[in-house]
Amino acid sequence: MSETRAVVTALDGEYALVRTDSGGCGRCHEAGGCGGANISQMLCGNERVWRVLNARGARVGEQVSVRVADGAVRASATMLYVVPLVLFIAGALIGASLFAETGAIAGAVAGIAIAWYRVARQIRQRHDDPRFQPHIV
Repeated sequence: MSETRAVVTALDGEYALVRTDSGGCGRCHEAGGCGGANISQMLCGNERVWRVLNARGARVGEQVSVRVADGAVRASATMLYVVPLVLFIAGALIGASLFAETGAIAGAVAGIAIAWYRVARQIRQRHDDPRFQPHIV
């Protein structure tokens, strides 16, 4: 499991808002590390706030460890980046083979539309799945 330290800043029902100083578990260069901290350092400021499950009942101001299951980050990144890219390219290639340039454009648009539908459906399915939820331990 990937784990990082955080401070609880607010409570929201069964969830807690936690603040982290780093963008991930820090295992970017180890086997099993996803490189998320490297990406977040490029795109975000230093402080981040996350909404995580609070089954343990942590209180505001408490320092906690936040975990996410192994493979959850990689599976989500694949779903959000690889699937749309593959369907975009596949749609363009299929469209080009059938109707030349106009078909390539139409196929690429169709590929992105299918990817959007598929990703949106998967996000709804994973929303309440504890395997994909970061949680306080």
